[in-house]
Amino acid sequence: MSAPSPSAVQSSRSNGLPLLSPQATAKIDARTRRPRVLLIQTQAENAGAQEISRLVAGGLTSRGYDVHNLYFFRQSASFAPPPNTHYCVAQRPSSILALARFLWKLRQQIKELQPDAILTFQHYGNAIGGVMARLACRAPVIANQVSARAAMAPWLQLVDRIMGQIGLFSCITVNSHDMLHDYARYGGLYQKRLRHVAHGFDQKVSELSRAEARRALGLPETGVVLGSAARLHPMKQLDAAIRVLPGRPQWRLALAGQGPDEPRLRQLAAELGVGDRVHFVGEIAPTQVGDFLAALDVFVFPSLAETFGLAAVEAANAGVPVVANDLPVLHEVLALNGEPAAVLVQAADTAALSAAIDRVLTDHDLRQRLQHNAAGLRARYSVDAMVDDYVKIIEETL
Repeated sequence: MSAPSPSAVQSSRSNGLPLLSPQATAKIDARTRRPRVLLIQTQAENAGAQEISRLVAGGLTSRGYDVHNLYFFRQSASFAPPPNTHYCVAQRPSSILALARFLWKLRQQIKELQPDAILTFQHYGNAIGGVMARLACRAPVIANQVSARAAMAPWLQLVDRIMGQIGLFSCITVNSHDMLHDYARYGGLYQKRLRHVAHGFDQKVSELSRAEARRALGLPETGVVLGSAARLHPMKQLDAAIRVLPGRPQWRLALAGQGPDEPRLRQLAAELGVGDRVHFVGEIAPTQVGDFLAALDVFVFPSLAETFGLAAVEAANAGVPVVANDLPVLHEVLALNGEPAAVLVQAADTAALSAAIDRVLTDHDLRQRLQHNAAGLRARYSVDAMVDDYVKIIEETL
């Protein structure tokens, strides 16, 4: 027998009939309220993974879901939180006691929010968020693999593999076919839970001219400006972009982002005698990315490992020629109908990287072909298509 409707409950009250039990009323409320989806992220900052969770949250909200965002802690002061954002702790735990408090708070917040489905992001978000979610409630957990295995410690890879095999994750999404092939090596139940959901992205546009954009960012208005937007981390191999500058005195490099590798990058620039030509712009908000891209002649993306390469896709689609590290996933993602939308090269080879940048700057036909192919990436990586895929997965798990 199906549960009575809310109108039936009201009718029983108005006619003096016995009221429904609290359990029956709770079942009715659960059926009539919007499904609540909780997105669990690691640190709150302006980076690629956070951009994807923001887009997913906005898309699910527009489709009628009650969406909440839970971050472990806030990393960046300039981070603009989406609606219904919660933080576990004020800063990254730095002691055993602080870690214990953080885990307890994470479990409590998940329990209090009572989600119907949980999406976790990044490797620590999946591992820590997945375990605490299972301890807090029975909502299905959808893990989002947006971290390359090369960027994960061996013990964390093992934890992730076990969690997928034993069913702590109801579904595991990957954002490229290269990732799908890589994680399929785990086999068994892990492989059966894998789903390919390509990243979508917002087109990054600017109303500023190149000179205006450079002025706004404190960059020289004339000359060649290379740039990259990434977390300043050794895995991004941004030192490769700095190493091309000594042989090209007319080039400058603008780096947008923050992270632990900044002191080393500054020291390298000083040692190479190019400190005055490397501009650390700092972290920029998603709304400023378009202005940053408008200031550049070439976008350099020398990352050692990627699962998608969102920053490079955004730059290429904005019309900025991209020179990136030769990774298999970038052959897949930075292409349209088999035609490249970027120049891929071994970025650790300074001479090869420099020559590729020089070619993009001087070969007008090449630049036009890259821009033509990149213009179609927005249709290939639609935000609506990404959100629709998540809706299907959520409905299946519910």
